[in-house]
Amino acid sequence: MNGTFVAVPPPYDLVPSVLHYPLYHVQAPSILSWISDKDLSLLAPIAVYWVASAVFEALDAAQLPFLEKYRIHEPEEVKRKNRVTKRTVFIAVIVQQVLQTLLGMYWLDAEDEGPASGKAHRAVMATYGAWISRIAFALLGPEKGTTLLRWKGQEMVSFSYWWLIPALQFLWASFVLDTWQYFWHRYFHTNKFLYKHIHSLHHRLYCPYAFGALYNHPVEGFILDSFGTAFAHWASLMTTRQAVLLFSFSTLKTVDDHCGFALPFDPLQVLFGNNVAYHDIHHQQFGIKKNFSQPYFTHWDTILSTRMTPEQVPERHREKYRAGPVREVLEKVKAAAEAVVPQALKEE
Repeated sequence: MNGTFVAVPPPYDLVPSVLHYPLYHVQAPSILSWISDKDLSLLAPIAVYWVASAVFEALDAAQLPFLEKYRIHEPEEVKRKNRVTKRTVFIAVIVQQVLQTLLGMYWLDAEDEGPASGKAHRAVMATYGAWISRIAFALLGPEKGTTLLRWKGQEMVSFSYWWLIPALQFLWASFVLDTWQYFWHRYFHTNKFLYKHIHSLHHRLYCPYAFGALYNHPVEGFILDSFGTAFAHWASLMTTRQAVLLFSFSTLKTVDDHCGFALPFDPLQVLFGNNVAYHDIHHQQFGIKKNFSQPYFTHWDTILSTRMTPEQVPERHREKYRAGPVREVLEKVKAAAEAVVPQALKEE
């Protein structure tokens, strides 16, 4: 570099002169014109909960032949083993949703998006530009760093602002929520008083079903689910608008984890190892001290040796969990690959 120092380009040089808004962005004071983002973040997860539950209830009642092989518990087993009526479950869920709404009304800012003007976007992008400049110079040096920033600097700032940072925020929120729920959930099991008087209510559902996902004691529901999700939202520095996605998706995931069907075509069950088959093991007597993780990942169970795989389920119960969605998909992929490889060898 001949001892020459190339100055860091000022952050505003990296801010795109023309803003290109992504498809998901709504350039308005609120996502929907008739409701504020705050109210939408409170009502959307409730709507998602009952719509998703209604779909799974309809599938359960229809008893479609092609779906029956994915059912974890037969209808008669559900009636025989569960120790609570659906009416009681419904009322308890409504109570929890009222409490979570009250918490959200207090917790969330009324409007932290505003009209989301181009000026506001550029101000934040300028900050991103400064950080990207520092990182580029630290990794590549002044000369190569400057070349990279002049070539792709604006694209890097735009991608970071619209896609990378929001994705990392959601991933971090998921990790925080998983951590919060794992340790609280495990403590509700290991503390005899808390289990007997609080958490045992949820375990009256030995055979879970979709709208029983939030059937809890109000104290547990508030600590584990409502406050846990609000805390994850705060810890990830998400806006109120981002809360709509976090709250709704987490709710959908929770419903899916209790739906009673291990479906190989359900994207939530394929993408996440912590799915309905995984969580159902926890609801059985043989797995009640295992699989505490929820709602997304299984890392805490793995790290702290509380994970139970389908292969570890007692022999007489293993049939129900033999072909969870992930395993079934992987087995099909493996079989297809094994069929292709010999053919390729023959052609050689």
